[in-house]
Amino acid sequence: MPVYEFRCLECGQLLEKRFTRFNEKIELRCPHCQSSSLERVISKVNFITRSGSSRSKPTLTTKSCQPGSKCMTLDIPGADE
Repeated sequence: MPVYEFRCLECGQLLEKRFTRFNEKIELRCPHCQSSSLERVISKVNFITRSGSSRSKPTLTTKSCQPGSKCMTLDIPGADE
């Protein structure tokens, strides 16, 4: 079950939501101010990579998602290299 983090655009509070079904439809509201203006944020993760080549380092790629906003992709090297 994935857990996603959201930030309230009104008050800045962070909240987490665990989704139990793939097609689950819910209405998210900030528990602090009840606003429905939320944005999904990238959660911090811990990981360990093997030392050695520069290919074993994570890479962060930024791209434009919508006009006026940017999205980031974090590629974490794994056993498939």
